[in-house]
Amino acid sequence: MKSMTGSPVREEHAEVPGAAGRAPGRLLAAGGAIGALLASSCCVVPLVLVTLGVSGAWIGNLTGLAPYKPYFLAATVPLIGTAFWYVYSKPRKACGEDAACTPAASGRMTKTVLWLAAGLALLAATVNFWAPLFY
Repeated sequence: MKSMTGSPVREEHAEVPGAAGRAPGRLLAAGGAIGALLASSCCVVPLVLVTLGVSGAWIGNLTGLAPYKPYFLAATVPLIGTAFWYVYSKPRKACGEDAACTPAASGRMTKTVLWLAAGLALLAATVNFWAPLFY
């Protein structure tokens, strides 16, 4: 491409790490959150709903997922573990001298979802120990 004076214009396309660089961490955190919700849907969710005063016959249907809780936890733990590795300790690429560079840190929302999913998965895994205290 030429400028108005006839001299060539140099086009530079510098890669700026942004949302695309954080996408795997977001996907892993979301997968971990979904797995944690599924793992806790048989035991933790009904207990929380009853504690909050929500009731209904449909809550009893959630216990039908109890046989699948170990499978949900088995899928959730690797997702959450990989997400923690990706968000907190994955080596970051260094920026070039001339390239505009923004920090490639994961967003606050991704970390929040990740920690909530880890807590919910921990609650689901240990519900048999602490749930009798509420009955």
